[in-house]
Amino acid sequence: MEVAIPHSLGREEVRRRLSSSSSSIADAIPGGMAQVTTQWLDENSLSLAINAMGQALNGRIDIGDTQVVFTMDLPLALGFIKPIVESTIQQAGQKLLAAPAAG
Repeated sequence: MEVAIPHSLGREEVRRRLSSSSSSIADAIPGGMAQVTTQWLDENSLSLAINAMGQALNGRIDIGDTQVVFTMDLPLALGFIKPIVESTIQQAGQKLLAAPAAG
């Protein structure tokens, strides 16, 4: 599953925003019981390991010049929540990218 969110911030600003908010990614996951581990793979790719609802999910955030692409591997057993996950990623991503820059 991929969700692309357009931006006009530049890669450096997106990286800064992701770095400053990576500890709160779990807050965006419905149910409030998720554990999220993040790791920068390179300057434009962030891996996500999510444990939620008894499932281990892997994802990735890739920063492009004009969009951020969230890729999430959903097991077949969780296919029914795909629309919820897509909507949550879209809303949380837009909120993150719309946040005013810190001074």
